[in-house]
Amino acid sequence: MRGLRRGISRRGKRTVRHREGSAAMAKLRYTFKNDTLFKVLFVQYPELLKRLVAELIGIGYNSIGRFEITNPEMPPESLGDKFCRLDINMTVDGQRVDLEIQVRDEGDYPERSLYHWAREYSAALAEGEEYSLLPRTIIISIIAFKLFHCREFHSEYQALEVTRHTQLTDKLSLHYFELPKLPSPVSPDNGMELWLTLFNAETEEELVKIETMEVPIMEQAISAYRRITATPEFREMERLRSKARHDEAQALKSARLEERAKWQSVVADKDAKLADKDAVLAEQDALIAKLRARLGDSE
Repeated sequence: MRGLRRGISRRGKRTVRHREGSAAMAKLRYTFKNDTLFKVLFVQYPELLKRLVAELIGIGYNSIGRFEITNPEMPPESLGDKFCRLDINMTVDGQRVDLEIQVRDEGDYPERSLYHWAREYSAALAEGEEYSLLPRTIIISIIAFKLFHCREFHSEYQALEVTRHTQLTDKLSLHYFELPKLPSPVSPDNGMELWLTLFNAETEEELVKIETMEVPIMEQAISAYRRITATPEFREMERLRSKARHDEAQALKSARLEERAKWQSVVADKDAKLADKDAVLAEQDALIAKLRARLGDSE
């Protein structure tokens, strides 16, 4: 291991020196938060994914026996579909684990992640099986916005009794990692924070800073990132995915405009009815005034 570390470190130093003379502050064209890159990278390099998951859910890497990606497929036609999700489903020693990146805060993420948990959990029960055989199901969300009113960047939610805080079951676990709350700088000995800092990197300079820490797994991840993003195959996949994101945004915008127009129409209709009612009342008031005037004249 020491020989491997020294070899990687020397290569990393040469790379850093080369890049220090270039535009190190350049924005990354693709970040680790890019869902296409996220899926391609970890499907092609499952050992990196295994290391990441071990850090995020706090289990020993060497303690993992069975590790399998259950949705590795990513057909090109699906990348062009609106609302296509590029999460990664895994089986980790009998547990179902779903890992997802979320960049935009759409206001309903807790409900969305709980829905994903329910879907994964219920799908694990084969027909005729007992409920006790349902596996522990874990949702891991790496999110690029602040979600909870707390200082901690990592929150885990389980099913607990509200006053005694006793656990109902260990089969529900929701992990949220809020990237804007990451500490800076991070320690090279903190694997979880290093991985999340990698996801949070936006510039070449930030990648170089991680490389200078000379942590082999980080150097492997960055090297894999550079190889994948340089390929025309990935760039074509990202073109299709980018189009899908645009279509999704347009569809959501159109839906919002349609809903707004619908409610504006409802409000306008109510206003018109109120206006008609006011006109009738005004007409009645005028008639009453005339009748009173006549009564006054007759007296």
